This record gives sequence, structure tokens and C-alpha cells, in this order.
Amino acid sequence: MTTPPHNAPGQHWNAEGYAHNADFVPTLGSEVVKLLAPQAGERILDLGCGDGALTERLAKLGVDIVGVDASEAMVEAARERRITAQVIDAHQLPFDHEFDAVFSNAALHWMLEPQAVIAGIKRALKPGGRFVAEFGGHGNVAAICTALLASLKFRGISARGRHPWYFPTAAEYRLLLENAGFRVEEIALIPRPTPLPTGMAGWLETFANPFLHGLDEDVREAVLENTLTLLGHSLRDSSGNWSADYVRLRVRARV
Repeated sequence: MTTPPHNAPGQHWNAEGYAHNADFVPTLGSEVVKLLAPQAGERILDLGCGDGALTERLAKLGVDIVGVDASEAMVEAARERRITAQVIDAHQLPFDHEFDAVFSNAALHWMLEPQAVIAGIKRALKPGGRFVAEFGGHGNVAAICTALLASLKFRGISARGRHPWYFPTAAEYRLLLENAGFRVEEIALIPRPTPLPTGMAGWLETFANPFLHGLDEDVREAVLENTLTLLGHSLRDSSGNWSADYVRLRVRARV
């Protein structure tokens, strides 16, 4: 999960903490890079580039790549990798028919106005250009979300407006793309239970802040503790290793 939208209160990004707790995100992006099939000399936009770890891998393949992210801290981290990166809200992409491809990994679920994002992607592409992405789809982190919301309710805290993600079905997202003028070549939901190198506590520290926004520290800690207790029954194995119940939506489309 990479790009914070303008309407996800409480989500703050720390590049060092992200690299520590979520280095699996760019690592697991290999399959969607294969789907992109980048060719040397192509001009590609990495939408929600985060700290640029995956962007850097694409750059080494000889493409002319530009990264954009809504987080200034993440863009600074990407620039430290000598990536051309800009702070841009994905709902307001300024590009006009200049990219051979738009690529996005683990970011689009943060963007809660998908029609605006898709329209900007289409404008950014040259005629015949392709859009290749993978992000959270329907059912993604369902157990984690349910445990967080239950823990908030247990403390008498309203969960209204705290769920920060957009997790569409394949049919829903296909329709949005087709209505925008894309020809969908491939789209599928892919269940992908994902080992967490720093455990569920590290994952929650990195990604769950919108659920905890505005809470006093003692309440926040109590909610997190209860969430871990609930999730331990389903997402922690007998050796104490944690995984996240990821379901990814993978898509390739052309204009």
C-alpha cells in the first residue's frame, strides 16, 4: 500500500518505517511487472511509486520512468534513489498523452474516487498505450478490517468514515475502465495470503492509522491490542508467524 489519498485522515507515511515493515510490497510486485512487460526506451508513469523501490527496478530495465505519489516523504525517498518523482494527487493527474504505459502496484486502493483516477490515467496515455496495475480487490484484508472495526465498536467508538480503502470486484472495475474507453485485456481477483516479516503489529503500525485517527494514546493501544487478539486465531500460525489475508486485483487494459 503506497499512496495516501487526500481524503484518508490519519495516514502518515514514513519511508524508513515503510521499508522496515512493508518491504514485501515491491518484492511481490514482480508478477505485475511481468504483466507490464516493459521495453527499453518506453516512457512509463509509476502511479503511487512510494519510496521508489519498484520504480528503480523498472528504471534499470532501460525505460524512461516517472514516479508520482501523494506523499512528500515517499517522493523524497524515491528521489534519493535517483528516480524522477513528483508529489501529485492521483485524482488530479496533469499529464496529456505522453506515456506508453501507466503502471501501479499496491496503490490504487488508497484512491477513493476511481473514476477521476481512471480518467487521468487515460489522458496520460498515448493512443494504444496500456494500463497495468495490481492493488487490493474485493475481500482484501477482510479479517483485519473486521477485527479493527469490532475493536473500535467494543470501545464505543464510531467506525463511520474510518475505513480508508477502495476494494472493487473485477466486474465493478472492468465496468469503470470500459466506461472510460479502455479495452480490458485481463482482469482477475487473486487470493494471496502474505507473510508479514514484522508481524501484524508492524502491519498495523504502517497501514491502520486511519482507523485510529484522533484517538487518545491509551484508547489507541487498547484497540490495537484487542485487534491482535482477535486476529491471532486466524492469521497467526502455531509458530507465531503472521500473515495478511490479501486479495489482489490485477488488470491490464489499453486505450
